[in-house]
Amino acid sequence: MSSSFGEQIKISIFGQSHSAGIGVVIDGLPAGEKVNLEAVRRFMQRRAPGRQKYATARKEADEPEILSGLFEDRTCGAPLCAVIHNTNTRSKDYDQLKSIPRPAHADYPAMIRHQGYQDYRGGGHFSGRLTAPLCFAGAVCIQILERQGIETGAHILSIAGVQDRSLDAVNITPQELAAVRRKEFPVIDDRAGQEMIAAIAEAKADGDSVGGIIELGVTGMPVGIGEPMFGGIENKLAQAVFGIPAVKGIEFGLGFAAADSRGSQNNDGFCTDGAGNIKTRTNHHGGILGGLSSGMPIVMRAAFKPTPSIIKEQDSVIAASGEETRLRIEGRHDPCIVPRAVPCVEAAAAVAILDMILLKK
Repeated sequence: MSSSFGEQIKISIFGQSHSAGIGVVIDGLPAGEKVNLEAVRRFMQRRAPGRQKYATARKEADEPEILSGLFEDRTCGAPLCAVIHNTNTRSKDYDQLKSIPRPAHADYPAMIRHQGYQDYRGGGHFSGRLTAPLCFAGAVCIQILERQGIETGAHILSIAGVQDRSLDAVNITPQELAAVRRKEFPVIDDRAGQEMIAAIAEAKADGDSVGGIIELGVTGMPVGIGEPMFGGIENKLAQAVFGIPAVKGIEFGLGFAAADSRGSQNNDGFCTDGAGNIKTRTNHHGGILGGLSSGMPIVMRAAFKPTPSIIKEQDSVIAASGEETRLRIEGRHDPCIVPRAVPCVEAAAAVAILDMILLKK
């Protein structure tokens, strides 16, 4: 099904932006894994709306209600199901979208695909609201991965052209990833973060929005995880991360810059560390060779488009007649979704990585 992901770990996300609730069913979790629900809540609060001045005014508690799958704080072998109730919807803000699609949203193709029966309120099942249950699933998987020595973390690499420092692809540490995770605005260089916040505020004042890039690092990956040809780490990570609305591009390691390099520049020479472990001197390959983990840190970047719901008037049409019109979007929207998308990228990556590790076992 289109809203499901995984082979060994299978997640299925349900609900709509303005339905009574949203949630996820996670099947295939090993029994006996301890789940710290308070840590899950803290992780989800990083994504939750209405908590920062640069985010949407819609405020949701995003408190997960566990229906099954946990017994005495451990997985019990049954599917783990969590529901998050929607408590702060304003559906009237979307009345005009029943007939007038928003530019850069899924409204028009969804209208055709579902013959006009789609839930158009807040984007329905196509909404970024559905990343809340994704974050629940990812938070659970992150705890299991951490017990195996695997750490995932991400930061904002750029917003509106303002650049943060990149991760050192050779020497990413769990401590570095954890330090960024603790920040309200997840950047390495706080001065760059202040410039990004100013750029978001400027776009908001103009009734507009901005996009950006999120960089992910994964440490502690064993060598040889992944499957050829369509089951490689890039394939699985890309599939999971593209489930986050607004992602428009993904690259690994040197990424598109490798196309402008020579082989002698792009290749990573092998060496050994002080303990005799084989590694590479550089990490242009981003920790992945032939779809398999090389033992070096995995480095991935995801590009996010500007939030399409903006106050500025935009061109659209009345779908029933084809008559051209102007649309002013109502409702509460993020002038930049990138800060709240950081834990979403971490969550999607954690689900994909745990799935591949269990597949290997």
